[in-house]
Amino acid sequence: MEYEMKYGFIGTGNMGGALARAVSASVGGEAVALADRDSEKAKRLAEKLGARVETAEQAAKGCDFLFLGVKPQMMAEMLAGIRGALVENSRLVLVSMAAGLSMAEIRRLAGGEYPVIRIMPNTPASIGQGMILYDCTENVTDAQEAQFLKAMERAGRLDRLPEKLIDAGSAVSGCGPAFAFLMIEALADGGVECGLPRDKALTYAAQMLMGSAALMLTAGEHPGALKDAVCSPGGTTIAGVHALESHGFRAAAMDAVCAAYRRTKELAK
Repeated sequence: MEYEMKYGFIGTGNMGGALARAVSASVGGEAVALADRDSEKAKRLAEKLGARVETAEQAAKGCDFLFLGVKPQMMAEMLAGIRGALVENSRLVLVSMAAGLSMAEIRRLAGGEYPVIRIMPNTPASIGQGMILYDCTENVTDAQEAQFLKAMERAGRLDRLPEKLIDAGSAVSGCGPAFAFLMIEALADGGVECGLPRDKALTYAAQMLMGSAALMLTAGEHPGALKDAVCSPGGTTIAGVHALESHGFRAAAMDAVCAAYRRTKELAK
């Protein structure tokens, strides 16, 4: 009989809960254990997923992959509390989604040279459209990495990136949804000023952004070329592009990513 992998989640907040849903969709809720300081929150999610509720210690002892879904400032206390359980589990891979905490730091806090997968997901993972960056310590086997990717496939697109670049990548993909929502809201505001009903303006802006992103990923073309294809000589679109450039649109977007990256580095100190 084939061994059934088990997946534990300590912390079932927005991101931990979203990934627990994705993993449950991939491997079945019966293979998923949820732990949270708010046991009622874990229980409500477990009922939806067909998962089970365990203590953090139970999940650490019995799971093959343990997702650490607590805030970075809470990680030291949480890992200190389960060190004894971690030692008892020879199959364990720790999966950290804590911004700014390196894999080496997770190992130090956990008290051992455990296999660690560091991930940086984003909120669209909650609907299976996430962009999840990840890297692994040297003792994560090819089989473990493959199993992790299979379990996470319902969360969205995964891309392995050297850890030294994960903070930079997260400043684009992790913080980016907030920038995208701000753009959708701003475009809709413009539509409302031009006379559109608010609900239609929001739908048009959101669908446009989603479709444009899908077109670029599907076509494999540079966004500049796709932009040029929409801009007819003397037309409406190039006038809008000119207005954006007059207000430093691209520089503002670059500044947003760089500011998010710098803040990540500050929080890691």
